[in-house]
Amino acid sequence: QVQLVESGGGLVQAGGSLRLSCVASERTLSSDAMGWFRQAPAKERELVAAIRWSGGRSWYADSVKGRFTIFGDNAKNTVYLQMNSLKPEDTAIYYCATGPTYSSWPYWGQGTQVTVSS
Repeated sequence: QVQLVESGGGLVQAGGSLRLSCVASERTLSSDAMGWFRQAPAKERELVAAIRWSGGRSWYADSVKGRFTIFGDNAKNTVYLQMNSLKPEDTAIYYCATGPTYSSWPYWGQGTQVTVSS
């Protein structure tokens, strides 16, 4: 079973930046896709960015395009989410997840809180 550990959340002012990290315990065919989700209070969890270890184009939600960048470090089994130009509406718990495809996410991290003040 793949284990994921997130870090990097915190409190930042609007317009600021944060970088989230997610370390995976292993990489297998069942964990080729890596994604960052977020869940704000009283809202459903949503996928904001995804990438494949095997390559190909990454995916972004419209709400974060141009502001967030997902990238990976193969040697460290780590995926990052660089978040720039943060807005108060980006406030949420951010979760790292992995699975075989962009539509299957069986493994999840514990989440990290991101709070953007206005």
